[in-house]
Amino acid sequence: MPIGIIGAGAIGQALAGRFVAAGEQVVISNSRGPRSLRGLASSMGPGLRPATVGESADEEIVVLAVPWRRLREAVAAADVPDWQERIVIDTTNPLGPPDFEAAALGGRTSSELVSDLVQGARLVKAFNTLTPDVLGADPRTPAGRRVIFLSGNHAGANERIARLAGRVGWAAVDLGPLASGGRLQQFPGGPLPTLNLLMEP
Repeated sequence: MPIGIIGAGAIGQALAGRFVAAGEQVVISNSRGPRSLRGLASSMGPGLRPATVGESADEEIVVLAVPWRRLREAVAAADVPDWQERIVIDTTNPLGPPDFEAAALGGRTSSELVSDLVQGARLVKAFNTLTPDVLGADPRTPAGRRVIFLSGNHAGANERIARLAGRVGWAAVDLGPLASGGRLQQFPGGPLPTLNLLMEP
């Protein structure tokens, strides 16, 4: 089944490029509508289809790749009352323009707050620790495969995203539940963001 991506900024485009290169079908959307994504689709080929936010959210796996301050707006635009066991991949970090101040999280991880927004979903935190240029590069290198960290409260969802990452070429490392693993991944505050690690073959 296609992968839905909500957000066509640097992270959304990097992931779309890697998924399409691995033979996955991607349905991508942004706040400006499908027409604004025609050029991107033309450059990536038939594996990428521009769509509405609602259409991206209809897929079984949905990637949230929007700035933190626009997250609620993006979820509202998806208009999904119950995410019904979809796997939602949270790539966000709790800060952003214009001031880049860290959001107040009340002692929780950012992904626990995101999980509250997508009721019924199985949320997996992933793809948030690398810069877009590194994330969009070929994950297979002569020295090994680039490491992707993930965490989530549903073991089956974690395993499925780990398998997806493996098909693309990344080496997935499952950090466990959001309360612990998500804290390690979180930026700012966690020790893992910006670490560009390789796993030997």
